[in-house]
Amino acid sequence: MRTAPGDLASTVGNASAAYNVLYRTTDSRREPSWAVTTIFVPVTSKRDCHQPTWSSLLSYLDPYDVATVDASPSYSLYSNPLPDIPTALGKGWVVNVPDYEGPLASFIAGLQAGQATLDSVRATLSLSATLGLTPKTKNVLWGYSGGGFAAVWASELQPTYAPELHISGAAIGGMNANATSSIAAINGGLYSGLIPVGLLGLTSQFPDVRNVLVSSLKTEGEYNRSRFLAAADMTLQEWVVAYANQDIYRYFKNGASDVLDGPIRELADRDGTAGHYGVPKIPLFVYQAIQDHVNPAKPVDALIEKYCSKGADILYQRNSVGGHVEEAANGAPSAWKWLASVLSGEPQQKGCVVQNVTISVG
Repeated sequence: MRTAPGDLASTVGNASAAYNVLYRTTDSRREPSWAVTTIFVPVTSKRDCHQPTWSSLLSYLDPYDVATVDASPSYSLYSNPLPDIPTALGKGWVVNVPDYEGPLASFIAGLQAGQATLDSVRATLSLSATLGLTPKTKNVLWGYSGGGFAAVWASELQPTYAPELHISGAAIGGMNANATSSIAAINGGLYSGLIPVGLLGLTSQFPDVRNVLVSSLKTEGEYNRSRFLAAADMTLQEWVVAYANQDIYRYFKNGASDVLDGPIRELADRDGTAGHYGVPKIPLFVYQAIQDHVNPAKPVDALIEKYCSKGADILYQRNSVGGHVEEAANGAPSAWKWLASVLSGEPQQKGCVVQNVTISVG
């Protein structure tokens, strides 16, 4: 544990301190690994003469969506301080922001993301005395888009991977429930760059599948291997521009079949598709735009139905307004309200409730 370099607490706002914590975790191969999390402590009143005691912990899962470790939150928060963090700090919540993709930036690797998220909570709670967290601290998860992917995997894995963690709930928005479905949905659109970034992240821990990926790429022409692999060093803003509206299948010798069949598809089904490793035992609030063209609603509907059939407690809101980008804003007020109710100890719904809503924040 160290104080975050520079003046990150002031950069983010509403924080009295910011720390980096290096912790042990487990990767998608079930091998020992490590990750870094950044922890923010709220500002205290000058009237307080004793160490403050905080009773709420938010693990905020940044949708950083990259295949380069240099764009992980522990780096990017300096130049892109996320506004939800100071808002949570202003409520008196300690905020934990893990680099859940790990040291290889394994984007859309579900086991990696879920396990690193859970281990970041373990690491944070192990430092309760230093951070001023009370023994009765309630903790919650929140993520949208790529952050929602990490949150749903953490929720699914918690009963078996971290059964001792008493997580009070998770708010999950715009999630990628099925990597293959998302690939098909986004190809040729504004966010086509998610495909090369996602495939590079997914295969980062599996050299045999990475070799299949690389050998499947064309070596000549406009859509070539070098251009595809350049995504490995791009930030989110860079890959959006570099690959916007491209048919990514044109990079492959055999087109779509190289991605949608064989070893790449098998890995995507195993490590990029939720629902195979258990059922969340914690309350979930899930929000999704019905017209989401990045992470389609249909696989989310199917996942929620599967969880519900096995006894999960879920409030699921399907919004008829907007798409993937708009739902980040449209769903946020409901997420804040739900998280606050969980952290205050209010009883949550039992069983599953699915609501078709019309919500726009303008």
